[in-house]
Amino acid sequence: MRDRNEASMILQFIDGLRGDLQVTFEEGTSAAWLQDLLKPHVTKLVVCDPRKNASMREGNQNDKIDARRLAELLRLNHLNPVYHGEHGLRSLKELVRSYLTITKDVGRVMSRVKAIYRSWAIPCTGKQVYAPRHRAEWLGKITEPGVRRRAEFYYQQLDALRTVRQEVRKELLAEAKKHKASKLLCQIPSIARSGPPCCLAFCRPRIVSAPNGSCGHTADLASRYKAAPITVVSMGSCNE
Repeated sequence: MRDRNEASMILQFIDGLRGDLQVTFEEGTSAAWLQDLLKPHVTKLVVCDPRKNASMREGNQNDKIDARRLAELLRLNHLNPVYHGEHGLRSLKELVRSYLTITKDVGRVMSRVKAIYRSWAIPCTGKQVYAPRHRAEWLGKITEPGVRRRAEFYYQQLDALRTVRQEVRKELLAEAKKHKASKLLCQIPSIARSGPPCCLAFCRPRIVSAPNGSCGHTADLASRYKAAPITVVSMGSCNE
């Protein structure tokens, strides 16, 4: 998490500008943090794809020149936005990571359960070995008390992980509904319900921005945040 003093300084700078503010900066490691920080305080915010800004690599380059070039591209509506979601993707990404990690843990525990039976030459194909209503029957096939107790612990762990996974999945789907792109992805045939949130969190589909009107002057904000220079486009004001 970024230092609160840094966030305060940035917001203080933004609040000191007048008129309708439009902000753009290039995608980078701090882009999501900057978007969540600035979006409530500006009229428009565009996180653009640096690979599409060929004109940025021409001629002399420094923070002030790059800021002015980004402002001009924003004014002409020539920037290619990177999708970060209407409400930001940080919460969705963390929920997806939690869901995928827990799903992997469930698979590992299931493998351990079957490994116990196989080590005692007990055939255990299929999924019946995991079903709660058949567990007593399966545990009865293990004659060694210590091994049987270990299998019971694995079953308890499996049940707990499945319960947590269901809770995470419920929150994941609820969070995904906040993003319009999720509804479009749900229209893809044969895609699982957890598929659209994963696509939104990690695939970053492109979106097309609506044409914007004329913009005013520019102001350069510090470029220390690895997201390239931030360009603030302010109607009727000029701060550099």
